[in-house]
Amino acid sequence: MKKDIHPDYHMIDVKMTNGDVLKMKSTYGKEGTELVLDIDPTVHPAWTGGGHRLLDTGGRVSKFKKKYEGLGF
Repeated sequence: MKKDIHPDYHMIDVKMTNGDVLKMKSTYGKEGTELVLDIDPTVHPAWTGGGHRLLDTGGRVSKFKKKYEGLGF
């Protein structure tokens, strides 16, 4: 391996959506940085059985439905 071309690999705190904090190694930020997650395995449909619907935060789905409401979708 070449020296001095790889990012620094250090410990960070990862804060889950329920408030739990995990210590992990990462290249994100600097030593001790906290990474706050919006979606994690405790709430993501892929791990919880898929029963949840993702929120339309940008209004894109409703904009699409309004645009094509006359086509019978």
